[in-house]
Amino acid sequence: MNALSVQILSELRHLLSEMSDGGIVGPSVYDTARALQFQGNVTGRQDAYAWLIAQQQADGGWGSADFPLFRHAPTWAALLALQRADPLPGAGDAVQTAIRFLEREPDPYAHAVPEDAPIGAELILPQLCGEAASLLGGAVCPRHTALLPLRQACLIKLGAVARLPSGHPLLHSWEAWGTSPTTACPDSDGSIGISPAATAAWRAHAATQGSTQQVGRADAYLQAASGATRSGIEGVVPNVWPINVFEPCWSLYTLHLAGLFAHPALAEAVRVIVAQLDARMGVRGLGPALHFAADADDTAIALCVLRLAGRDPPVDALRHFESGELFATFPGERNASVSTNIHALHALRLLEKPTAGISAHVEANRNPHGLWDNEKWHVSWLYPTAHGVAALAQGKPEWRDERALAALLQAQRDDGGWGAGRASTFEETAYALFALHVMDGSEEPTARRRIAQAVARALEWMLARHAAHALPQTPLWIGKELYCPTRVVRVAELAGLWLALGWGRRVLAEGAGAAP
Repeated sequence: MNALSVQILSELRHLLSEMSDGGIVGPSVYDTARALQFQGNVTGRQDAYAWLIAQQQADGGWGSADFPLFRHAPTWAALLALQRADPLPGAGDAVQTAIRFLEREPDPYAHAVPEDAPIGAELILPQLCGEAASLLGGAVCPRHTALLPLRQACLIKLGAVARLPSGHPLLHSWEAWGTSPTTACPDSDGSIGISPAATAAWRAHAATQGSTQQVGRADAYLQAASGATRSGIEGVVPNVWPINVFEPCWSLYTLHLAGLFAHPALAEAVRVIVAQLDARMGVRGLGPALHFAADADDTAIALCVLRLAGRDPPVDALRHFESGELFATFPGERNASVSTNIHALHALRLLEKPTAGISAHVEANRNPHGLWDNEKWHVSWLYPTAHGVAALAQGKPEWRDERALAALLQAQRDDGGWGAGRASTFEETAYALFALHVMDGSEEPTARRRIAQAVARALEWMLARHAAHALPQTPLWIGKELYCPTRVVRVAELAGLWLALGWGRRVLAEGAGAAP
């Protein structure tokens, strides 16, 4: 084992051992802007406002130009926050360029709601539009008409409920519909729906009613959430926090995809996390955080991890999310998630349960090239494709798919990496390698040589960009906007690099395109 492999394992072990602090999540434009807006007082938050201004793109919007669907919420939110901070240097100019951006930008919600719309779009975007209407005068900006009936239906439903239970999924977007603090109660961490924006909004309303103790808990939560961004800027907050179930679950699942789950160097760190998951798993399943509602996605991944560790977890924890032959991430969701059903399929196969219906659904949701590209929790097609290949091949050592393999190899960029946007990313390149790792095991020698060549090019690309203990920056996960669950992504990057390194050594040793 060379020095780099040893360093990768050491960093992975360190990352796993840290996963008891609630998680690390990259900073969010949307939530930071909303929190600043609800605070109202610019004093003491100049650094956060300066950070917000610095995130504006050259075209006037916020968010990646590669993925325009996810730019509206952060742009509207930043515009509203900065409009109230006009005396600050650059704020006025940022507002004007944002307005021009919105005037030019096509409205993706003018006639229909896209399948991969961000979380809470039906509540958040109409509310932001309404709030900004008086500011924009005669500006012709997106109005998101197709979302209006969805928002109205949701508000009617919420109006019939006096208070939602702590951790209810709709609390995650409380800032877009809540007006009275009595409709929600902070969880044990002090958050409203593990959302900094929702918590900041609730805190602002509660402060007017003199709820000193509750306001103090919300303040403590927002301070902790700000620390979780590792930005070092007070008031800059993440899109979601904590993620103390999601982060360790996805990290261990990723280790499995790379063949690292049972590696001796990681055994103790894995054992500690598995023991925690085993103790937390109940008949209702798990959610992304300990104090948030259970969902099919987190439950399925947790079941996979526990089974891989030799435990016998309760399959009924997943079954109550079943709707016909599919699994709903949360009850009442607008459209089914492809990756949630992929993860449910993988869990059921690991648990040796019947999977005919869900297997057919997963197969049917491929595009003509054999890949998955209609995912609602991650913007890159490489994420569901890597997981889909692993799920379909589980328990079927002879599983092959020439169409998907050809498409995956063809999608490799000239630089050796993979990416759904205009540039390759380390995270997405790792996903491609996970898929190729599965496919290589049952391929003929000619195809294996082609795979080995692709891996060699990917390894060269990764080695040129690898830095020890670097924190990922590219947001590809879908929340209210695109966000980056930092440790989850870093584990994927390191696992992908480790896999490619081992692959290269084995190919050299065998003198042909062999599998790792």
